[in-house]
Amino acid sequence: MKKILFLTSVLVVWQLSLTAQNFYEFKELPYSYSALEPYIDSTTMETHYAKHHKGYYNNFVKAMQEGNFDNKPLEQVIQNISSYSVFIRNNGGGYWNHEFFWNCMSPNKTQASNALTKAITDNFGSFENFKKEFSSAASTVFGSGWAWLIVTDSGKLKIVKTANQDNPLMDVVADKGTPILAIDVWEHAYYLKHKNLRAAYVENFWQVINWQFVSEKYADAVK
Repeated sequence: MKKILFLTSVLVVWQLSLTAQNFYEFKELPYSYSALEPYIDSTTMETHYAKHHKGYYNNFVKAMQEGNFDNKPLEQVIQNISSYSVFIRNNGGGYWNHEFFWNCMSPNKTQASNALTKAITDNFGSFENFKKEFSSAASTVFGSGWAWLIVTDSGKLKIVKTANQDNPLMDVVADKGTPILAIDVWEHAYYLKHKNLRAAYVENFWQVINWQFVSEKYADAVK
């Protein structure tokens, strides 16, 4: 009996170790580095994805392997981030945020669904007002961070900002909700092309938004 228990515990430890190394996936970009040009240049995309995003992923996986792994999907970790270290908060946030961000963009022209278009008009008065408010939020994030369009618990659309690698799913932020659109305003997202002109990067972002993805996220959030 003791031998069986010992072998079982060894197997469990081995499975956890194996799972910790393979549980979290570093996904490929949904398009090539140059696909978003001329709005986002290929050098920025490659550096952003292969260096910054990959760095967050590597650090997060390493931290989870070193004792924090609890067999939870990434989003569940993010939603309960107060239970984890600041290191995991920063790197797990960077990992999740970037994966979401890549999907918010597309080289193909897309349109918002009728439902999302109506929600934007209902919440902001017009699409132009929404664009102005979102651009203002993105341009005025102090230091490094993100601007988001979220669906609140009451089903309303709201524009919010987060610092560093925080996001609206985290239980530690002031404005919580379900993200449906995000823009990264860390300098590494735009400095190679736009230098200190963040507003120019924000304006270019509107040319590559994947409205199909945003619409699908909105539909899921209001079910």
